[in-house]
Amino acid sequence: MSSPDSQEAGRQPRSRTRERAIGGVGRRALWLGSLIAASAVLTALYACVAPVAAFAVVAVSLPRRLALAFALTLWLANQAVGFGLLHYPWTGATLAWGLALGGAAVMATLGAQWAARRLERAPVVVRTVAAFAAAFGVHQATLFLVAATILGGTGAFVPQIVGQVLLVNAVALVGLVGLEHLAAGAVDWRRRTRVQASLAPSA
Repeated sequence: MSSPDSQEAGRQPRSRTRERAIGGVGRRALWLGSLIAASAVLTALYACVAPVAAFAVVAVSLPRRLALAFALTLWLANQAVGFGLLHYPWTGATLAWGLALGGAAVMATLGAQWAARRLERAPVVVRTVAAFAAAFGVHQATLFLVAATILGGTGAFVPQIVGQVLLVNAVALVGLVGLEHLAAGAVDWRRRTRVQASLAPSA
């Protein structure tokens, strides 16, 4: 029969593993919540130009279902800012375009994940650029198809406007990737600090 000390020692690794798992889930929730808040702020700043492709790239590391849920949550946050803060008109056309934007966000997320998985062995920079190109291309193509076949408004897809949307997404992507690296660095620093504290001799 094992001693109480050995039983306690056996429980400690499992407890620490459980604590790390809970902490990882908490950090992910905090990170995704921060991204949703950032998306709402960017929507307020750029009005109709939400950097959907940039957020789709950031979500490529998530499981597909979680990435899609994240995309839909971002879309809902953007719509809430649009109708609640920017006073979008409550017309049929505006609501229809809102639904189209939600569908385009889902397609952009799927496009980014597809590109990233096809190039999973490529360098991170190559994979990120490919995911961004796929997300942006799919997003714009989806919206143009809706405009050309159902809702009208193809004049919004002239090169000058598309270029501005591309620039907003590119700048947002750089900022989000930088923020992600800062957050990862902070987590690593905190982990090293805890390890050093646990190894330090007690007074």
